[in-house]
Amino acid sequence: MKKFINFARPSFLLLLFLTIIIAAAVLKVAASILIPVTIAMLISLVFEPLIIMLNKKFRIPWVVCIFIVLSIVIMSVSFIASLLLTSIRTIVDLYPKYENRFMLIYKNIADIFVLPYNADDSLFQNLWSQLGIRQALQNYAFSLSNSLITFLKDLTLVTLFAIFFLLDLRYLRRRLEFAFEGENKGKITVMITDIIQQVTRYMSVKFFISLLTGLIVLAGTLAVGMDFPVLWGFLAFILNFIPNFGSIISGVLTSVFALVQFWPRPAPVVFVAVLMLSVNFILGNFLEPRIQGRNLGLSPFVIIVSLSFWGWLWGFTGLLVGVPMMVILKIICENVSILHPVSILMGNSTGENTEIRPAEQSTAEPLPAAEDNGPPPCQDEP
Repeated sequence: MKKFINFARPSFLLLLFLTIIIAAAVLKVAASILIPVTIAMLISLVFEPLIIMLNKKFRIPWVVCIFIVLSIVIMSVSFIASLLLTSIRTIVDLYPKYENRFMLIYKNIADIFVLPYNADDSLFQNLWSQLGIRQALQNYAFSLSNSLITFLKDLTLVTLFAIFFLLDLRYLRRRLEFAFEGENKGKITVMITDIIQQVTRYMSVKFFISLLTGLIVLAGTLAVGMDFPVLWGFLAFILNFIPNFGSIISGVLTSVFALVQFWPRPAPVVFVAVLMLSVNFILGNFLEPRIQGRNLGLSPFVIIVSLSFWGWLWGFTGLLVGVPMMVILKIICENVSILHPVSILMGNSTGENTEIRPAEQSTAEPLPAAEDNGPPPCQDEP
């Protein structure tokens, strides 16, 4: 009697591997349209709880809530952009103030690495004429102009996508009930509801913790008299979306600039360094995990791989959204029993106290229903 061989599992793994390759190719090719869609969905998940609160507490129509929240976001982005442009202009105006200090730093680096150096020329002339920076600056200026145009186009697309996605979120639970009718209706509906609630909670907490980080850094650098506090606060806010590495990069850049500005006075430099270290340590290691309430962290290896992968796919935008996308994938794996081992392998814990969370045992509450100020949901024909 011949022994029966089950090829289901190898076939599933092979199919999963091919699916990942095809998905990566699609993400790479369609990056110009998928990046605004992804950012819009993440922004929508961040502000959906605020929209629900306005809708239910103040009885404001859902569409008006979306308009209010997105208007505040757009005005805030415009205000921050104008402050950043002002900081850049100030940097250009104050360049002579820092040139001598940068010249000393460059001289030391040139002596260590045997780089070309002419003491009679300025720092700009040394970099311009001897290190071949001219072509690089020209390319960067051209790239920057293209990036500004692309940013304005993407901002418009992100706003439009966010509006329509938030409008769809209003009736999502009802659509799920109609889409998965049958014996698996309750199981699938609760599972998807659980996933959406966890992702929304993660993105909201991450956004507001990053915002709090940026505001504290802004206030601290402003109090110590450091130049360009808006720039350092914005840098701390943006890079905080990259776990571990982002806060390190932000802290190093801010501390180095403090060293250049305040040298030889050690007190302000120590204050800025302690500020960056304490803010990132306290908010990232104590406050954020306590608010999240669950271990949604990724292992350092997964973080490095995700940053490399998403950075290759979507550039700097990929570095910002890569880790949140991997956390979303981990949440999905936690709620699908067959993929639960994958979530344990992606996490930063041993998994000993982790339980499988099948959909039928999920503790998630149904998605909050917004006040119905629009057309009624579709009904089945009799």
